[in-house]
Amino acid sequence: MLPLEEPDQPFTAPWHAQLFATTHALARAGAFDWSDWAEHFGQALAEAGAVTSDAEYYEIWLESFERFLVQHNIADADGLAALKAAWTDAYLRTPHGEPVEHVQQN
Repeated sequence: MLPLEEPDQPFTAPWHAQLFATTHALARAGAFDWSDWAEHFGQALAEAGAVTSDAEYYEIWLESFERFLVQHNIADADGLAALKAAWTDAYLRTPHGEPVEHVQQN
């Protein structure tokens, strides 16, 4: 009897799965057509050239998705920058091994 193979891991980091799920959820909610996103992302990948890792692929996805959201008036650049800054701050304050939690500050 052959041993069972481990299933392929479609995502190598949790944030890759979260980014994919967010993109998919917005498309399913009607915020944009998936085909428009696929064309936009395909162009970003072509401009990037050879992608050598999953991390690089999803970094391109994230940067491209942010531009796409701004271009389609779904988000604004300042709001995205503020959100990234808040999460960076939360990440830097989180002890190693603990989940990152964003704390809303007044």
